[in-house]
Amino acid sequence: MIQQIKREADFEYILSASQERPVFLFKHSTACGISSRAWREFQQFTARESEAEYWVVLAIEDRALSRAIAKQTGIRHQSPQMLLFHQGEVVWNESHFSIREKALEAALQTISGVSSADAR
Repeated sequence: MIQQIKREADFEYILSASQERPVFLFKHSTACGISSRAWREFQQFTARESEAEYWVVLAIEDRALSRAIAKQTGIRHQSPQMLLFHQGEVVWNESHFSIREKALEAALQTISGVSSADAR
């Protein structure tokens, strides 16, 4: 299930939760076709993967929050953009056309050492 981050307290939760399991955060622009394609890739990935937590921030509607996340992580804001948190840190990020289901799986595999395809 993908949850929507709405407050900085949600972001603090993400950092804390990433101590226990990987957390993906997708910065989504609801006005961008590239972001819509990346959103579909993210949804397909989350539909079959349960090893992580999944969050989305709406980059236009929650612009201040999206910028606060960029400032706190030190990673320049882009949308669409995917951030993978592990142990309170961003360990992987991609943007635009690089956000693909296979790329998400590979990023998760670097943390867990097991791909979802191997688990089947």
